[in-house]
Amino acid sequence: MALRVLPWLLLLFPPALLAGLYAFGLYLPVPALGRSYVIRVELPTSGKPVNLPKVEGPADAAMPLVVIDAGHGGHDPGASGQGLEEKRLVLGLALALRDRLLQEGGIRVALTRDDDRFLVLQERAEIARRLGADLFLSIHADSAGVESGIQGASVYTLSEKASDEAAARFAARENNADRLNGISLSGQSDVVSAILVNLSQRRAQAESSEFAQLIVREGTGAIAFHAEPRRAAALAVLRAPDVPSVLFEAGFVTNPQDVERLATPEGKERFADAVERAIRIFFARNSRPGA
Repeated sequence: MALRVLPWLLLLFPPALLAGLYAFGLYLPVPALGRSYVIRVELPTSGKPVNLPKVEGPADAAMPLVVIDAGHGGHDPGASGQGLEEKRLVLGLALALRDRLLQEGGIRVALTRDDDRFLVLQERAEIARRLGADLFLSIHADSAGVESGIQGASVYTLSEKASDEAAARFAARENNADRLNGISLSGQSDVVSAILVNLSQRRAQAESSEFAQLIVREGTGAIAFHAEPRRAAALAVLRAPDVPSVLFEAGFVTNPQDVERLATPEGKERFADAVERAIRIFFARNSRPGA
């Protein structure tokens, strides 16, 4: 009999003890291990409109518009190495490119961020779409971990599979009550909307690939590229179906040579010169009606 009762006593004793202590106003300390480690991620309020940045340059809206996106920001530092955070390095490059474009004139420019603020990926591409951008360039830097010998810039476009998936999602979104290349899709049949989105996406991807190639061509000799500089990936920031979009991985923050090349005033100027030429050639080849 005692053997049968013993397991129940072992099971019920701890909660009975805690209940008794609580009844007499006594408490046992609770270990705080890990309780001070909290990750807070800022998310935009549902349905809240994206705050659009200022467009600088010519007042003529017919002039081409490039939106430059400095990756990461705020509580998201991105990659880090050599005592430098990605968010600060790429903002410096974005500002240098903006200044060069405005100095030479003829092109309107907007930055998704010009300070240390956080934006979610979807906001960045949506800013370009809402502004009616003709080109979207997102600037990032990479990390190779402990492999400090890996270096060089890469230029990414959206992979073909990801492009098709993004087009399908866009066509089905919000009952097609959206705009594409300035044309409302509202009232179109699902089939017609899907065709229009697919055609727009294919055009945007072809122009994205062209711009990526121009960056490599104009940057050769001024920018140290990776052995395979042209790449494609399913990157959320490149999924706008009607804006040619490229992500430029400027180099590796874990590589001393890349950091010296990208963080110095001379390195920023070389970057701005090369990419500015690529942008101007792109717009000369792909002028929009009315531009």
